[in-house]
Amino acid sequence: RSLDPILGIFTGVFAYYLAENHPRTGFAPEEKLRPLVQWKWAQYRAKRDKKLESLEANVDWTGLSPEGGKQ
Repeated sequence: RSLDPILGIFTGVFAYYLAENHPRTGFAPEEKLRPLVQWKWAQYRAKRDKKLESLEANVDWTGLSPEGGKQ
């Protein structure tokens, strides 16, 4: 009863490993999980950087004191 979830997770991970690495059913190198995750992560970072740059451009820095906020 308590071993069933562990067996299910192991079976799923092993099946994924075999599906991705078996010569007959394997994916092309650019379609494997690692390059897809790297591509998606790069898209996320570019979108995030663009958003942060636009937010930073809208900040009025002239109102800040040169002492770093000490008054």
